[in-house]
Amino acid sequence: MLTFYDREVSSRLLLGTARYPSPAILEEAIRASGTEILTVSLRRETAGGKKGGQFFELLRDLSCHILPNTAGCHTAKEAVLTAKMAREVFATDWIKLEVIGNHDTLQPDVFALVEAAKILCDEGFEVFPYTTDDLVVAEKLLDAGCKVLMPWCAPIGSAMGPLNVTALKSMRAHFPDVPLIVDAGIGRPSHAVTVMELGYDAVLLNTAVAGATHPVIMAQAFARAIAAGRDAFQAGLLEPRDMAVPSTPIIGTAVFS
Repeated sequence: MLTFYDREVSSRLLLGTARYPSPAILEEAIRASGTEILTVSLRRETAGGKKGGQFFELLRDLSCHILPNTAGCHTAKEAVLTAKMAREVFATDWIKLEVIGNHDTLQPDVFALVEAAKILCDEGFEVFPYTTDDLVVAEKLLDAGCKVLMPWCAPIGSAMGPLNVTALKSMRAHFPDVPLIVDAGIGRPSHAVTVMELGYDAVLLNTAVAGATHPVIMAQAFARAIAAGRDAFQAGLLEPRDMAVPSTPIIGTAVFS
């Protein structure tokens, strides 16, 4: 089991709900993935009017935990306001905190992120901050009151996979007891395996599943990949060696003269 803010879940896959071909395919993908946590943008819920209400009803019928996010916010003030609105709409203290600082890379504005995180934590929110792989920023987010960190492995929607494995390994080693969720940049199940083998606790996906030719099949593939990566980490991976090592012992083998 995995614990986020005293709430236990069994699935290590968090799934986004945007850009699916249809609500029916979204529902099938969610069920196929086995996820227990869904991220939802406040804009996605409110912009559709009556359809937005139907969308939320669909999610509630699936009995998943809703993790609203502040997607599209570019200042701490905007993110805090959006979080407060999301708490009213979705009736949860959970919030995925995004404060975007660069229009091209969608990299977080880490200064505004820490500022917003402090405000929201002080007001009782349980914050899941979308951040970089910088250890100093991570420390400041934890000091602000966050109990979960969500470092990126590549720009949002880029599907490039882990760009800095060394940094991700360092974050895992530096914060052994903090739940870490890789968020953004995962494009293939093999990418998910890689970060799970590093010891990360979970992966958050959206575009990699929603944008696939067959989202339901891809959701299943990611669920299996994440489980395999976790199992491999717990089993104990062999580290790379700079020389060959025979798998068959030499001692005790027959000698012919």
